[in-house]
Amino acid sequence: QFPTVPKMNIRNAKPEDLMNMQHCNLLCLPENYQMKYYFYHALSWPQLSYCAEDEHGKVVGYVLAKMEEDPEDVPNGHITSLAVRRTHRRLGLARNLVDQACKGMVENFGAKYVSLHVRISNRGALHLYEKTLGFKMTEIESKYYADGEDAFAMRRDLVDLGREMKKEKENTEEIMKDLEDILSSVNSS
Repeated sequence: QFPTVPKMNIRNAKPEDLMNMQHCNLLCLPENYQMKYYFYHALSWPQLSYCAEDEHGKVVGYVLAKMEEDPEDVPNGHITSLAVRRTHRRLGLARNLVDQACKGMVENFGAKYVSLHVRISNRGALHLYEKTLGFKMTEIESKYYADGEDAFAMRRDLVDLGREMKKEKENTEEIMKDLEDILSSVNSS
């Protein structure tokens, strides 16, 4: 018999989730942010941060994301923080959280790519970003973290995702139009 996979829900983060997101961060990561930083993300880019919650509504993972604000660059997003509690890893939550944030970046802001930083010592996260999520290393940023550790700067192209989303939207619109045509022909007969 196969083990049962717990029911999970991934949804857009709400202001009332921020304390639980911060708690998850404290449990999972050495970089911790003040609450005002979570509020800054939630108020500035509410479409980009997501929570994973278990069947009891408890936050077990999150992604905190934003858009970069350099007007000279093409629109691009940044994954500020991603965490999944150890008890809920290897369920695809990190992938789903990042994918939702990326879709939000493309849909709402026309993002062409997304970037992130990862500690050079964090082999598990590096594997996730490279092998599962399709990020590529772009450079090493010396002493990026407060404790002096270097970071790999990584980037994932979002142009193909944008094309897929556009095609999906067009297909949905076509299906809706066909349904409207069917309904109007049924109603007129």
